[in-house]
Amino acid sequence: MSVHIGMVAGEPSGDLLAARVIQGVTARVPQCQCQGIGGPAMREQGFEVWRSMDALTVFGYVDALKSLPRLVHTYLDVKRRWMGEPPAVFVGIDAPDFNLRLERQLRQAGVPTVHFVGPSIWAWRYERINKIRAAVSHMLVLFPFEEAIYRKEGVPVTYVG
Repeated sequence: MSVHIGMVAGEPSGDLLAARVIQGVTARVPQCQCQGIGGPAMREQGFEVWRSMDALTVFGYVDALKSLPRLVHTYLDVKRRWMGEPPAVFVGIDAPDFNLRLERQLRQAGVPTVHFVGPSIWAWRYERINKIRAAVSHMLVLFPFEEAIYRKEGVPVTYVG
């Protein structure tokens, strides 16, 4: 029986980070299947790409408005798939505007959620911590000082470097 992991990476750096996660997980759990939104590095590790990460790419406000129908359709599509057949865990890699909303919905449905690359609340929009706390079962952060911030705010967190 295979273990399904849902993943969303929305940009090239997230694609590279996610590919390393997939490589590590599948080395330990060979029957694992990772699927969702991703890029070429993830695909090389056996990731089943439902939609290209390009579906989440927008540049500036005008492009965001023009892309809104595509973004909404993409969100609703992956949400529908995972609500119908929930993954064992969902891992959102960066892309917080897309992933935190999806993570909240999945977590409310009982799916454990991991967010990799903590939003830089220490630099701007600290108030997002409330959304993060509601959406994320566990946060993985890249900077050592972020661990203390998230821990203080009651978000389970691990510094992964």
